[in-house]
Amino acid sequence: MPKSATTIDTQHGAAPHTTANSSARLIWLLGPALVAGVAYLDPGNVASNMTAGAAYGYLLVWVVVAGNVMAWLIQYLSAKLGIVTGKSLPEILGLRIRRPLARRLYWLQAELVAMATDLAEVIGGAVALNLLFNVPLLLGGAITGVISMIVLGVQSRRGPHVFERVIISLLLIIAVGFTAGVFVSPPDAGGVISGLVPRFEGTNSVLLAASILGATIMPHAIYAHSALARDRFPQFVGRSDTRRLLWATKWDVSIAMLIAGTVNLAILLLAASALQGVEGTDTLEGAYQALDTTLGPVIATVFAVGLLASGLASTSVGAYAGAEIMHGLLRIRMPILLRRLITLIPALVILGSGFDPTEALVLSQVVLSFGIPFALIPLVWITAKRGILGEYRNRWFTTVAGAIAAVLLVALNVVLLVLVFSGA
Repeated sequence: MPKSATTIDTQHGAAPHTTANSSARLIWLLGPALVAGVAYLDPGNVASNMTAGAAYGYLLVWVVVAGNVMAWLIQYLSAKLGIVTGKSLPEILGLRIRRPLARRLYWLQAELVAMATDLAEVIGGAVALNLLFNVPLLLGGAITGVISMIVLGVQSRRGPHVFERVIISLLLIIAVGFTAGVFVSPPDAGGVISGLVPRFEGTNSVLLAASILGATIMPHAIYAHSALARDRFPQFVGRSDTRRLLWATKWDVSIAMLIAGTVNLAILLLAASALQGVEGTDTLEGAYQALDTTLGPVIATVFAVGLLASGLASTSVGAYAGAEIMHGLLRIRMPILLRRLITLIPALVILGSGFDPTEALVLSQVVLSFGIPFALIPLVWITAKRGILGEYRNRWFTTVAGAIAAVLLVALNVVLLVLVFSGA
C-alpha cells in the first residue's frame, strides 16, 4: 500500500502516513524533547542564572547560549539512540557492561545523580509553596512529592501521550512565570550583546559559569530522553521511514531547546536588569523578595508560580529517569510510584532538618557534576558505532562536535568541583 494511504494509529504511536499537510504531521511527532527539556528549567537552573545575573550583570550571557547549543546536540543524540535502537541509553549500557560488579557500580553513580536531581526539584517546589502560601518547607516538600506521584500515575496508566501533555502544560506555566519580569524590566541591548563575548571576571564568575552549565546539561536528561523517544515511537524501530522521524526529532529538540534557552536567558537578564547589586539574591527566597521590592508583588508571584511548576514538572521527569536507570542497568522494574515515595525521603529529611534550601540546591549541582562524564561520553561513543546504529550512526563531524562538548563540559565540571572544595 502506498505511504500516502496508510492508516494513522495514534493510539499506539505509529507514524501518520497520510496526505495531511507536513506541518500537521510534524506537530503530531513533537513531544519527547519538550518533556526532557523540562530538566533544563529546574530550580537549580533558576538559582544559578538568577545569581549570575544579580552578581555579574550580563557577563555570563554567553555561557547560557553556549550551554544551550551543546544541549541541542546532546539531546538529539539521546533521542536518536532511543528511536533507532528501540532501547534507552541505560538499557544499552546494561547489555554492554558485562561484569555484574561494574554494572552495579555504574548504576550506583547514576542512581545518586538521579536522587540529587530529585532533591533539588522537590526543594524548589517546597520553597515555591512557602513563598506563595507560607506553607512550611517540610509540608511543601510532601505536597510536591504527592503531586508528582499523581503526574507519574498519569504516565503509568494513560501512557506517554497524556504524560507529555501534562508536562508541556507545566512547561508553558514555567515559561510565563520566568519571562514575565523581562517585559516589565527590559534588559539593556548593549549589555546583552557585550555578554555574548566569552570572558570571566575573577574566580567566582568561573564558578558561576560552571554552575550554569552543570545545572543546564544534566545526566538524567540524557537517560530520560532516550527512554521517552523509545516509548513514544515503538513501531519505528527498523522501519524505512526512521529517517523522517529523525528529521522531525530535530525540530522537536530545536523547539524544546529554544524554549529552555530563552527562559534561562530571561532569568539571567531579569536579574541583570532589575537585581544587579541587590543583597540576598543568591537564594531563591531572596530573589523573590528582591523582585517583590523592585518590580512589585505581581511579578514576584508569577515568578514563584513558575518556580512551583518547575519543581513539579522536573521532579516527575527525574523520577521517570531514575526508574529507567534502574530497569536498564539492573533489569529491575520497581513500580514508579513506590520509587517516587522512596526517593522523596532524602528531600523531606533535609527540609525537616532546617538545612538551608539554596545551599542544598548548590550541593546537589556538585553531585550532578560527578555524573556528567558517565552519561555523556558513552552517549557520544555509542551513537558513533555502526554496530549499534547502523546507517544512522553519527557522521564524523557530529562525533567530533560531541567529543568537544563532552571535553568542555567535563573540564568545566572539574573546575566547579575544585572551586567548591577549595572554598572559592
